[in-house]
Amino acid sequence: MTDLYRLLPEEMEKLVINMGYPRYRADQILLPLYYKFPKQLDDIPQLPKKLREELTAAGYTIGSAKEIHRIVSDDGDTTKLLLELSNDNSVETVLMQYDPTKIGGHPRSTVCVSTQIGCAMGCVFCATGQMGFETNLKAEHIVSQVIHFAEILEKRGEHVTNLVFMGMGEPMANYDEMIRAVKILTHDRGFGLGQRHITISTIGIRSGIERLAEENLQIGLAISLHAPNNELRKKLVPTASPNSVEEIIELGRNYFKKTGRRVTFEYALMAGINDSPEIATELARLLKGNGSHVNLIPINPTAGDFKRPSEKNVLEFERILSDAGINCTVRIEKGTEISAACGQLRTDLVGQN
Repeated sequence: MTDLYRLLPEEMEKLVINMGYPRYRADQILLPLYYKFPKQLDDIPQLPKKLREELTAAGYTIGSAKEIHRIVSDDGDTTKLLLELSNDNSVETVLMQYDPTKIGGHPRSTVCVSTQIGCAMGCVFCATGQMGFETNLKAEHIVSQVIHFAEILEKRGEHVTNLVFMGMGEPMANYDEMIRAVKILTHDRGFGLGQRHITISTIGIRSGIERLAEENLQIGLAISLHAPNNELRKKLVPTASPNSVEEIIELGRNYFKKTGRRVTFEYALMAGINDSPEIATELARLLKGNGSHVNLIPINPTAGDFKRPSEKNVLEFERILSDAGINCTVRIEKGTEISAACGQLRTDLVGQN
């Protein structure tokens, strides 16, 4: 079976032409797929019945994600779903909505998607990292996470405005499927999301970052740093290379040169681990004059022993960076009380079965 959500618009066009139909039939499939949310081919009545039957006989289907579990934050701004995919795997995805008065702009509805089930990177503070790696997701299963939330938002008269690849898994370790999903979601005959509204987060996979820089896409890049030196980073990210900090700085600089897009360094703050003034000063020295942005993330509690830093420590860390001329923000808290950190919901529910 081939999921129609896997096909790029050019591939959809080639498919219908090869079946003996005019090219406009491709758009009669694509438009409903991304804006009407059909569950099966018969939900696209504008297609000739004969074409629908031929597509079905040829093994084409519309894969849709089935919602298994939903939790919503107390303020209603964060919705976390566990979805059963068309291949019977389950995956987490999150919708984060931001009040424009809090972010100084237009209302924002950001979908955080997963690219893998589990993760092989082994970050000691990450719920997904402690699951171990299970499998890569196909492009259609990445797309279906966005489509599921798009349908929910459409019923409210709203729409997806932003997309972050920051869910379960390491996007660069599933590069081909991840980039196919990006191209489908940004294609003007696909989902049509602006490239600049997408950010891909990585622990620092060199080959993936270098390939992304050559894609001629205006995609945002976020690299998870978490430490200003290799000794500390190796403790937090066991799979990191011995010189990972230097490599990450170089990769960020090269990505900016190639794309013109400023790189964000993600820094998860953990109490007593990497949140001291001394560490902040070291980080400031490392990034001074780099031109990058630092996103400070007070860590969500996980099954491990890592604790959230105090608000005082977070603000002091931010002040030290800002005083050194480092562009820096603290991530707006979203969904802490519903275990919005990736991997926690799936781990909790699978553990009950």
